[in-house]
Amino acid sequence: MTTDNKDPLLMDHDADGITELDNNLPQWWVWLFVLTCVWAAGYLVYFHLMDGPGQIARYEQEMAAAATSIAAATPAPAAPGEAAPAAAADEPSTDEAILAQGKDLYIKNCLVCHAPDGGGLIGPNMTDDFYIHGPLFSDSVRIINEGVVAKGMIPWKGVLKPDEIHAVASYIFTLRGTTPAAPKAPEGTQAQL
Repeated sequence: MTTDNKDPLLMDHDADGITELDNNLPQWWVWLFVLTCVWAAGYLVYFHLMDGPGQIARYEQEMAAAATSIAAATPAPAAPGEAAPAAAADEPSTDEAILAQGKDLYIKNCLVCHAPDGGGLIGPNMTDDFYIHGPLFSDSVRIINEGVVAKGMIPWKGVLKPDEIHAVASYIFTLRGTTPAAPKAPEGTQAQL
């Protein structure tokens, strides 16, 4: 009977006097490796062999879903012969409740740039007959909606609802011809109404 004093973990070869150990890997590591191999095989089959949706396809799906939700949130234009909603009208409202709502929104959002009485601070004077972007009521609605970022006027269409924008524009229309305490110098061209 021979006794082998060799350590069972040592391999039979060595290099430069260094003997390699034969350590078994931990089971959790082996199963993690197997799991990643299975995942890689599934990924290969789904995305490359079965043409699964890639990043570009998912991006396009999300953009289409966003466009659908925007279209659902945007009010449909009035049919011919049907009255347009008040928020889309080309005429300012004379309803006292709407004008009161417009004044409240003006005080909350606009007086910082246009002064409480519409005389203008950073923004233009709203009471004179000089206009930078047009004298019509529809011009005021458009400017409130889209803003003029180059001049510091932010677009309010994402902040205010269309009927609120109409109310603010209607209130601003009532400021025309009034005399503010400290009016800003005229800007733009004089309206020929």
